Amino acid sequence: MKTKKRNLKTFLIVSSILFILYFIFSFVYITYIDKDTSNSPNYKLNKVQSTVDTQTIENVITKGTSVSNMIEIVSKSVVGISKLKNNNTSIFSANFSTELGIGTGIIVSENGYILSNCHVTGEKYSSCYVTLDNGNVYTANVVWSDIDLDLSICKINVNGLTPVVFGDSSSIKVGQSVYAIGNPIGFEFRRTVTSGIISATNRTIRIQENEIDSYMTDLIQTDATINPGNSGGPLLLADGSVIGINTVKVSSAEGIGFAVPTNVILPVINSFISSNTFNEAYIGISAYDSNVIPYLSSSPRSFSSGIYIAQITSASPATSSDLKIGDIINSVDNIELYTMNDLKSYIYTKKPGDTIVFNISRGKINKEISITLGKK
Repeated sequence: MKTKKRNLKTFLIVSSILFILYFIFSFVYITYIDKDTSNSPNYKLNKVQSTVDTQTIENVITKGTSVSNMIEIVSKSVVGISKLKNNNTSIFSANFSTELGIGTGIIVSENGYILSNCHVTGEKYSSCYVTLDNGNVYTANVVWSDIDLDLSICKINVNGLTPVVFGDSSSIKVGQSVYAIGNPIGFEFRRTVTSGIISATNRTIRIQENEIDSYMTDLIQTDATINPGNSGGPLLLADGSVIGINTVKVSSAEGIGFAVPTNVILPVINSFISSNTFNEAYIGISAYDSNVIPYLSSSPRSFSSGIYIAQITSASPATSSDLKIGDIINSVDNIELYTMNDLKSYIYTKKPGDTIVFNISRGKINKEISITLGKK
């Protein structure tokens, strides 16, 4: 009897010890071992993958929202431009093409300077009508224009406007996302937004009008949809900065449109903003880069940089200098030139009466030629 009691007592003691050990082991496992297991390589890999997926989704949402906000903000600085005061003509009107005549422009200063195409606003001293985001219509006077660039600046008597922000058009890359805003076919479709990429830079196109050839050079090519009413509107990067002014599309192909890079016009805009005037300096030459040479009937020798003088205007500063047709201008004041826009942009920073120095090539001869700029 005593033996059975002793065995029972031993069993209870052993069972109690085992239970206590089990409890201790479970506590240790839950507290330490399982925690370590959660940091095993397999678990960490799954955890990281989950985090990456979440971040990617969040980035896409944030990016999309940012672009939408950007478009909304910039659109308030986009205006309608018409040569007719009543720009509410329906696109379904039988005389739509002749009655409407609407294009696009962008606000570049708080006090009413508007940048657009010359073919939209008309040339200097002409007038047009500007419709703001709030629907108010104002008469605008064209204060500057350049037919070769197809750019113009007009002025309305309004203050408190929100100007666009310009980017550096010289640093853009093929493949970057861009957005175009404009009035493609009239007032009813104002501020239409299209998107695409930069397809190419430094493009040259030949324009034939009245049996006269002219060339637009250093253009930005994009596949963002551009229609006639988009002319004068902005070409934007994803951050909202304007790097081009939409000017023309190829009618015989889809997805090929062009914009004038904005860097060339910034000195003119800055002059108007700072002093409400711009005294344009004048040389009196027509020059082309190497991309235009294949179009010319009298093909000059090939060259990789510089610009080729194709014409010298009579009674101009260039006439009284030693410049000659066929010269290649390599640089101006030690600044290398690759396109005519490079030269224009630099001359826009000068004033009539300033002297510049060209380095030119004439056959195997290199020489420097000084020119005193005139007033255009």
